[in-house]
Amino acid sequence: MSAEDVPAEEATAPSSHVHGSLGVLTLGALGVVYGDIGTSPLYSLAECFGAHGVSVADRANLYGILSLFFWSLTLVVTFKYVTVLMRAENHGEGGIMALLSLVPEPRRRIQGKRIGWVTLLVLFGAALLFGDGVITPAISVLSAVEGLKLVSPALGDWVVTITSVILILLFAIQRGGTGPIGKLFGPIMVTWFVVLGGLGLYHLAQAPQVLAAISPHYGLFFFVQHKGHGFALLGSVVLCVTGGEALYADMGHFGRTPIRLAWGGLVFPALLLNYFGQGALLLQDPSLASAPFFSMVSSPHARIALVLLATAATIIASQALISAVFSLTHQAIRMGYFPRVSVRHTSSEVEGQIYLASMNWCLAAACVLLVLVLRESTRLAAAYGLAVSGTMAITSVILFQVTRHNWKWPAWKCWSLLLLFLSFDLPFLGATCLKFLEGGWIPLLMGGVVFAIMVLWTTGRSLLRQAHQNRTVTDAVWLERVATQAPLRTAGLGVYLASSTELTPPALMTQMERIRAIPEEIMLVTITSENVPYIEDSQRLQVRKVADNYYRVTLRYGFMEIPEVPPGISAAAAQLPLRGSLQQATYYVGRESFEATDANQLVGWQETLYAVLARNSSDMTRYYALPTEQVVEIGTRLDL
Repeated sequence: MSAEDVPAEEATAPSSHVHGSLGVLTLGALGVVYGDIGTSPLYSLAECFGAHGVSVADRANLYGILSLFFWSLTLVVTFKYVTVLMRAENHGEGGIMALLSLVPEPRRRIQGKRIGWVTLLVLFGAALLFGDGVITPAISVLSAVEGLKLVSPALGDWVVTITSVILILLFAIQRGGTGPIGKLFGPIMVTWFVVLGGLGLYHLAQAPQVLAAISPHYGLFFFVQHKGHGFALLGSVVLCVTGGEALYADMGHFGRTPIRLAWGGLVFPALLLNYFGQGALLLQDPSLASAPFFSMVSSPHARIALVLLATAATIIASQALISAVFSLTHQAIRMGYFPRVSVRHTSSEVEGQIYLASMNWCLAAACVLLVLVLRESTRLAAAYGLAVSGTMAITSVILFQVTRHNWKWPAWKCWSLLLLFLSFDLPFLGATCLKFLEGGWIPLLMGGVVFAIMVLWTTGRSLLRQAHQNRTVTDAVWLERVATQAPLRTAGLGVYLASSTELTPPALMTQMERIRAIPEEIMLVTITSENVPYIEDSQRLQVRKVADNYYRVTLRYGFMEIPEVPPGISAAAAQLPLRGSLQQATYYVGRESFEATDANQLVGWQETLYAVLARNSSDMTRYYALPTEQVVEIGTRLDL
């Protein structure tokens, strides 16, 4: 880690970075974005009548639960996420990190060890999504493969093994990117949603009276009848809306219009038809409550086909959270909240499609371990939902900050929207908290580890920036020292990464003070990470001559871009009267090591952990695509 990689101020960027036909993007969205919420019918209603749900699938209970399902999908997904939150996009990018970038800078300011409460809340919400990204693939694939038990009880012993193999294969194909995956999975998901709607419509025709459950009074009566137990059941009802946050986070992969079109045109109607179809089936035969989805077909051959299709759909369901974790990680890195990891773009048409190898295989290991330990989807269901509901509530609070302080809405309108969203976010969160000891601690533990890393990294970067500012001087002072001390000038061009556009970088200071020699020509390059996803090429480069043979270059990148520095330096060199060749230039990069003492703001163990994170973050030379044979590292030792 070096202080040369420091975020900068806001900038302008293109309003859209997604290209391609609407049909192809909509198909891709079906194959990536809606897998998670699209496979919820496999287990949501069954969980409501399971060990932790209501005991009898009678008419009153069925109507009450179906009413809660209908209004949850309508209010949480259709209204909150698809209608309102997808307007809160940062030049095409969505997710809680993009939402944070819309909050005015003073409200997310970081000074030393002080991190604003808005930033802390967003970091915690993002960390919870990491935990959800582990549970979603595990429960989705496991719940589908468990359908083999209904085909043949003897296959039950192979469920965990088959699930683990499928998960490993799923993560193995991520390197191809979400574009090819979406085109591959899109037709499968279209088939899946058509089957969902068709099965639901068939059973709904047998008992159409179940549609009366659309009336909200059935949901209210359910709470009156079951009191505290009815509130606890919300921890299972929330399973029908899991995937809403991933839908928002994945917006940069396909764009807002294709995602909205897919939801309203196919996904939402299919989900409603299937849930009400399951309700109609249970109205006729309440004994099927333990597995209402697979009971919608009675033929053994049809059931095998449904299990295979469901397995394919749940594999795709995992993709939504995997893609969301990739997007969130990349945004967090570029905004300075997470250690650098290697990021690879996988599409020349859609800039938001990326692959993070290290995150991919960390998720894979955690998912397989979870399946091997818990072994049953019912045990995973207890852990599911807490991370999602927590992030949902946090998103509502941050959206209030955006509407009030960025969009400048009237106070009454902002508060009304916040109270409406929290009226269902907080009950969902409270209900899932009741399942903490039953497995809810799992996503909290995983998210807590990620949150601790993000807070420590953010704090360490801020303190490192301050430490370097205390050791550096302005250009005017630097040039005066050069004139006074007259160091040896070596032939050639020296390119230095600088965290500030006004202060001399520590590597150059150290070189003159300790080595007593500096290059004949000096170019100071400042790489800024803006609070917008993408920067137009015309606004990326700024070149300034400070003195003879002393130049400053600023390269601006959005938080969704990968900063490849050499092309920018080449463009700058074309505007400067350089004598030295870039092919012969030397790139000087600062590298810090840390003394783990309690003398300064970070105590010993915190500084030790920060040093570990810094050593294991992606190398700056590789991250900025510098020519390795021309790089020289100059180290300093610091105590933060």
